[in-house]
Amino acid sequence: MPAPARFVTADEMQVEGSPWGPHEWLCRPGLTDAKDLLLVRVKMPPGRAHQFHRHPAMEEIIYVVSGAAEQWVGDVKRRLGPGDSAHIPRDIVHATWNVGDDTLEFLAILSPATVEGPALVDVRYDEPWCSLVAPVTYPEESR
Repeated sequence: MPAPARFVTADEMQVEGSPWGPHEWLCRPGLTDAKDLLLVRVKMPPGRAHQFHRHPAMEEIIYVVSGAAEQWVGDVKRRLGPGDSAHIPRDIVHATWNVGDDTLEFLAILSPATVEGPALVDVRYDEPWCSLVAPVTYPEESR
């Protein structure tokens, strides 16, 4: 088995699909030797969203590369564009919507890289979140 990478090229990143857009993993255990960091680039099509959720044991930074995002951190929302970022403290509900006409590309940096328990808890159908923005179930999801 090869040693984890110190450099990750476009050909070596690990790509996973999701209902809100492909995830291009650039740093995570098994790909790199990272113990405390995750880095993923997300390319979210227009009209899609990573709806209200929380990471019980992780904090996160979202950095917009291109496009337009409606970013929620708790019950506060902001429109973010290229070069803008949001910090999400551990266990705080947040969401990212593509509110532009083009693909929203952003980087998500999370820490720590491994946690006990769920990494993500979906709360889009829970109050007050479902009253702030109506939840959507994408065809490729099952509820």
